[in-house]
Amino acid sequence: MGKREEAQKEKLHIMTEYERAHWANGQFLIAGLDEAGRGPLAGPVVAACVIMPKDDLILGIDDSKKISEKRREALYDIIIEKAIDYSVSVVDNKIIDEINILNAARMAFEKALSGLKTVPDHVYTDAMDIKTTLPYTSLIKGDARVYTIAAASILAKVTRDRIMREIDKTYPQYLFAKHKGYGTKAHYDAIREYGILDIHRKTFLKKILGE
Repeated sequence: MGKREEAQKEKLHIMTEYERAHWANGQFLIAGLDEAGRGPLAGPVVAACVIMPKDDLILGIDDSKKISEKRREALYDIIIEKAIDYSVSVVDNKIIDEINILNAARMAFEKALSGLKTVPDHVYTDAMDIKTTLPYTSLIKGDARVYTIAAASILAKVTRDRIMREIDKTYPQYLFAKHKGYGTKAHYDAIREYGILDIHRKTFLKKILGE
């Protein structure tokens, strides 16, 4: 076994600490919930919920922000293939402007959870309190601590990035495929030159709007 694989196996052992505690008690349906896109100036917030099997763990699962785009895309396909169940929800920028980003992210979490066909024994969320009758635990930086949350973070991030790449085809001058809607200098420069689009979050652009 190479050093990289050894390191990945050790990381996997650490990341499944919470799941293993449930598995030891006969609870095998553990769901992880996470979102992508809370901070960008444009596009939706996307949440994913996933239940992974205990006997077919995936090496390399980690917080999506710590993984390259190419690796995330590869892991996305493996997660989809192996998941016991998964669900992805999208909440658009207009709802974000209406109810604010925290409430929109919470809505996305709850929609993703309710989209599961399998009822989980326990749910772990990445720092989000949700309305549910299911037992759940909210953990700060959960996507770096819990295997199922990390898997959900990858599904959410890849889904959102794909949405932004599609938007880029309509508005190539904004470079959405590159910055994914985040507030980079290039994005702000494009807004100033070409204007605010229908997919922008107006409440995130109050200074530019002069409000």
